[in-house]
Amino acid sequence: MTEEIIIAGFGGQGVLSMGKILAYSGIMQDQEVSWMPSYGPEMRGGTANVTVILSDDRISSPYLKLYDSAIVLNQQSMDKFEESVKPGGILLYDPNGISHHPSRTDISVYQIEGNKLASEMGNKKIFNMIILGAFLKIKPIVKLDNVIEGLKKSLPERYHHLLPINEEAITMGMNKVIPIKIENGIFV
Repeated sequence: MTEEIIIAGFGGQGVLSMGKILAYSGIMQDQEVSWMPSYGPEMRGGTANVTVILSDDRISSPYLKLYDSAIVLNQQSMDKFEESVKPGGILLYDPNGISHHPSRTDISVYQIEGNKLASEMGNKKIFNMIILGAFLKIKPIVKLDNVIEGLKKSLPERYHHLLPINEEAITMGMNKVIPIKIENGIFV
């Protein structure tokens, strides 16, 4: 099993953290792992993406042009990465701020309203865990126990009191992700 993933959005959305948690989870499952972040000089508001590869075999290169899965969190990332999903792959996105929805019919498209759900839960910072939960519902490539362990490793200890709400956010994402139907290249 090899899963090649791109997670892309704005800086401050937790893109790199999601990738790091997936990477930690893969390590705990004795998988080969690659985590390759890419971001601009801006701390928040600039573009950020991370490529994560989880594999049972050696990973020959962390550099990819095509992905099994794309998690897209803004319009710029949709424009850049929608065509980079392999036929038969998946694209998961948050519709907040998306003006041009995906149009490909050769991939599976899913939507999660992470921004809206995070607001309803009273904490915008759990947005990325809602998204991660949605992805793991679609593609359970790592065990949930390992995701929680990965979250503990990536969160500084002073924030460990937030672990329960992050777990709740993961569950929320798993429960609220929906498949999207595209016909003749049109979002329906």
